[in-house]
Parts: sequence; C-alpha cells; structure tokens
Amino acid sequence: MRTFGVEEELLIADPGDGLPLALASGLLDAAVPSEAEFGAEGGPSLKSEFKQEQIEVNSRPCRTAKELRAEIRAGRELADSAARAVGARVAALATPPVFHATPTTGNQRYATMGEEFGLISREQLTCGFHVHVSIESPDEGVAVLDRMRHWLPVLLALSANSPFWMGADTGFTSYRTQIWNRWPTAGPMDVFGSAAGYRAVLSELLSTGVPLDEGMIYFDARLSKGHPTVELRIADVCLFAEDALTIAVLARALVETAAGEWRKGEPPSSMLTPVIRMANWKASRFGVNNQLLQPLEQAPYPAADVAGALLRHIRGALTASGDLALARSGVANILRRGTGERLQRQAYGQRRRLSDVVSAAIASTHQYGERSDAGLLSR
Repeated sequence: MRTFGVEEELLIADPGDGLPLALASGLLDAAVPSEAEFGAEGGPSLKSEFKQEQIEVNSRPCRTAKELRAEIRAGRELADSAARAVGARVAALATPPVFHATPTTGNQRYATMGEEFGLISREQLTCGFHVHVSIESPDEGVAVLDRMRHWLPVLLALSANSPFWMGADTGFTSYRTQIWNRWPTAGPMDVFGSAAGYRAVLSELLSTGVPLDEGMIYFDARLSKGHPTVELRIADVCLFAEDALTIAVLARALVETAAGEWRKGEPPSSMLTPVIRMANWKASRFGVNNQLLQPLEQAPYPAADVAGALLRHIRGALTASGDLALARSGVANILRRGTGERLQRQAYGQRRRLSDVVSAAIASTHQYGERSDAGLLSR
C-alpha cells in the first residue's frame, strides 16, 4: 500500500482580535526542540514557512487512514501548544480574514523572494494543504501527474476555506487560489509524457531566471524534490481535521488509480490546460455550493454529481486500501455542512465581526469527529 503524509500550513493569530501574529520563530523556540525538528516520539513536526505569521506541520509517512488521522490531530495540537506558550493560537484558515501586507523575514531564500516578487510576496499570506503520496519511480510519478490533473479541481472545491481577504468577503470560496496563482509557475500544467519531459519543462522554466530554484515550481501537483512522492498542492488548508483526512485519502486513491491506468497503457485525459484552469476557477469561486466542471464530460454539473463521479473513478483504489466508507462519508459530510468557507461566513454573519471568524476557526481547527451522512452519495 502506498504511504501518504500531509503538510498543513496554519495561521498564527491573536485569539482576541484575530490579527495574524509574526511568531513562527517563537513557536519553534517554545516547542520542545526535538518535537519541533523531529516530532514528538517520531510524530508530526513543525517548520517555519514563507511568512512568520504561519507555521507548517509535517506528518510522518503513514500507511493507513487511522495513522494519518492521529498525525493530523497531533500536529495541530503540537502547533497550538507552542502558540499558546507565546500568547497566540493557530487556526486552519487558508487566508487571514484580517490582514495587511507584511515584509518577508526568515532565511535568505525567502528574503530574496520578497525582494524579487514585490507585492506578490508581501501579500502572500496563504495557507495550503499538501498531500504526499509515495511513488515507485519518477516515470511512474510523471505518469500519475499526467493522468490525474483533470481531477484536481474537485479536491480544491472540497477543501475551499478562504472567503475573506483584506477584511472583505471576496465572493470566492477559495480566494487563496486567486492569490496563489499570482506566482508565475502556479496552476495546472500540460501533459509531460515522461520523466525526461518533466525535467525538460523544469529546465526551461528555471533557465528563464524567473523562479529562483526548483522549490518555486508551484504546479498544482509535482514530483517532490526531497522525497520519492507525488505532491498534490492544490487544496486549501482544511478547517476541519476530518476534511483534511478525507482530502488525503482521495488524493492517495487518485494516485493509485492514475498509476494503474498507466500500467494498463491508458492515455492521459485530452482535457486542455486552459480548460483545467476554468475548472480551477469554478472550484475557487463556488466550492461545493454550485456547479463544478465534470472532468470526464468537460461540462458543468452540480457539485454533488461531480464529487460522486470522482468517488466512482477511484472506487477500486479506495476499496483496496479499505478507505471507501471513510471517503464516502467524508465527502458526504462536506456536501452536507459545507467546507470551511461556509462556517467562516456564518460566523461573520452573526455580528459582522471578522474577529468572530477567527475565534470560530480556532475552535473548529481543534474539534475532532464528524457525523456521517453517507446516504447523500448512495444514489
């Protein structure tokens, strides 16, 4: 069974007024040194990110959903414990409801990015959710990238958790996607065809001098440079830990399904990259609240129908890993109560205070367990 793990970027916030706090270094200092760098008893670990107002939690590679669920919960608790030690909390918010552009501090690479990319870097306080799934070789990894690219917008819709930006409701469910796509290498890519083709594209991009290094190749999914994994990067950080687990389980099944198609000689989808961009835009705008682009028919359908199509597409892989019931109930929960964007808007609607959004998000970040409504997808 393929191993999988996640990276969760969490917002560091003042629990009173909801403002982001530039305390990542303080969190790392407050955590037990071995836990910050290596994780508690080999568990999740903490890492600084592009902005000091966010902290990254890295899980260990896991074989089962049960193991990954424990890692996600432990990682959030580890980060929050460190935040509490410096008078803050962490919240799984993909964009901060209250925010003003900030300078980029930290290591020299981040400082150089801040100088090179101007306002893009100053406003780049967004929190994503990355799923790593193991692969047997770069050739298999690129084959997977080529064969799952048209399904990735569905994962974005199921994770949408960023309706607010600079104190305003943007009308989007994932405005993080719009902010993130300012980076010149972000978004979907064409079919690569082979590992050699993938490396050739990276070489051409790096030769332009625009990306500083390979770490700035921000495709929706890519080969990890430091691990033998495919890294799916399209999702917002999920407000609910159970939703994060659902996205991770779906991602692993997508990778396994795509690898199986490659082994059987099935070609990648013919969907054009500009059409995938349209699918990303619809997912960013509406999440699960309206229509999404159905990848197989390349036409708009209700979000529940598209989510159902995804589950049917990866059913064999989910069954083999023992995750079918979990995936179905997880997706049904998201369709029933909405993604994190809906809770954020509900919290704001009560008193029209953005600080209430952050308070509600902090509570939901550390709330575990969801009621299942798998019947929504039984038809």
